[in-house]
Amino acid sequence: MHPRMRQLLLDTRYLIVGFPTALLSFVLLLAGFSAGVGTVVVWIGVPLLGGTLLMARGFADAERGWLSEVLGRPAVRPRYRALPAGAGWLRRLANPLTSGQSWLDLLHGIVVFPLALISFVLTLVAWAITLGTLTYPIYGIVLSRIPHYVELPELLGIGEGYLVNSVFYVVLGLISLMVMPHLVRGAAVLRAGFGRVLLTRVAEMQERIDDLAQGRAAAVSAEAAALRKLERDIHDGPQQRLVSLAMDLSRVQRQLAKDPEAAQATLKEAIAATRETLDELRALSRGIAPPILTDRGLAPALAALAGRCTVPVELDVQTAERYQAAVENTIYFVVAEALTNVAKHSRATMCSVTLSRTGDSLLLTIGDDGVGGAHVAKGHGLAGLADRLRAVDGELTVTSPDGGPTMIVAEVPCG
Repeated sequence: MHPRMRQLLLDTRYLIVGFPTALLSFVLLLAGFSAGVGTVVVWIGVPLLGGTLLMARGFADAERGWLSEVLGRPAVRPRYRALPAGAGWLRRLANPLTSGQSWLDLLHGIVVFPLALISFVLTLVAWAITLGTLTYPIYGIVLSRIPHYVELPELLGIGEGYLVNSVFYVVLGLISLMVMPHLVRGAAVLRAGFGRVLLTRVAEMQERIDDLAQGRAAAVSAEAAALRKLERDIHDGPQQRLVSLAMDLSRVQRQLAKDPEAAQATLKEAIAATRETLDELRALSRGIAPPILTDRGLAPALAALAGRCTVPVELDVQTAERYQAAVENTIYFVVAEALTNVAKHSRATMCSVTLSRTGDSLLLTIGDDGVGGAHVAKGHGLAGLADRLRAVDGELTVTSPDGGPTMIVAEVPCG
């Protein structure tokens, strides 16, 4: 079925079937709310209001199911306040009164009725006109034989007779057929949009807050893991070498007077150990934002990374702007980690790094012609990149089939 026809049928079903539901919810919820408010002073109204709000929640869940079809969005159900452990029946009925979303469900169930009525009538009229005019050549033969029956074309002075009437109504039907989908779609979107504001907006905002909280937690976790790794690497590498270097220099000091030749040999060993320590410190410092990134920006910093990579890198930086430190650091670390993975694991002969700005986002693309097999599962290096990107509301996409090639795409908001 054609997508437009399918959408028209979905919208029509939503507006036609949704009207009796809206009528039923309007009657039941308004009656329940009125009875609950009227008797709340004698405490009978509390369970009445609670039961009414639970009923409104059921109608709201049905509406949310339809919204996903009409608006093309995934169904989002808000989190209602949970019942305390061991709650009795009275507490269960009163619990919905403490949830703001329950009152929004009630408001929607009552206020949506006029909108549902108007959209229902418009949909019926649009379909009736379209089908009635297009099928006139079938039933028009009978109408044309009724004595004293006057057709619309005759009233408009266009002419009379079955053939004239048929042409007139078919043309009118074709015009209606072109207009009807837009009319029905507009009515469906208007009603569904109203429902989305009251029934899912709070849930969408809560989802956004949860995503931000998870991103911040992931960032803290990634930073903590990076610090622990840096601390461990310094302790196991440069720190041990420096201790050994200090002992060598002390031995040189003692040997200078007694055995100059042995002191000279020990000094050579100390110099070699110093160079190895410096190389190791340089390797560790790649995990820390370099001065060139702070002073000159992304393009020179990424060029320095590309120059140090053992695999030839084709670098294309299409933006010269400066961005927030968090954004620039994230881009830098993603490129650094990705190029390290390429050099260690990919067996690639060529790598490309492209950075461009699209709207309010920076788009970073890193590709290589290696053996593939990279993914962001926990326990792999790319998982840390995904966590770092989530901290700045960014996204990481990895395409790396076995046999290659590998393509890593990172999108970072920069507006």
